Amino acid sequence: QVQLVESGGGLVQAGGSLRLSCASSGRALTSYTMGWFRQAPGKEREFVAVTRWIGGSSYYGYVGDSVKGRFTISRDNAGNAVSLQLNSLKPEDTAVYYCVADTKVVTNADRPSEYDYWGQGTQVTVSS
Repeated sequence: QVQLVESGGGLVQAGGSLRLSCASSGRALTSYTMGWFRQAPGKEREFVAVTRWIGGSSYYGYVGDSVKGRFTISRDNAGNAVSLQLNSLKPEDTAVYYCVADTKVVTNADRPSEYDYWGQGTQVTVSS
């Protein structure tokens, strides 16, 4: 069983930074695809970032267009945890951020339906 546990959300002023972390409390996730989505009030879930295992201890990651240049995704060496560094935050980044994972190499990373495992979510609030 895979349980994803997120941490690191909070309240920050515009222009500030936060770091979100997500780890599995169950099986090892070394070869899993892991990433982040977010959902603001009244809006659909939005793809934020993803990392894919490409062999050994190597991962390939990228972020969505709306956060490109400001957010960075990374995996720990064992691949069991994923982090999201949020810089230059804007009020429109306010949302609940969800950690996601799946056993397969996800081909449509921006689709929530591609992921079997979801964390409980962590709130990020950016004040203007």
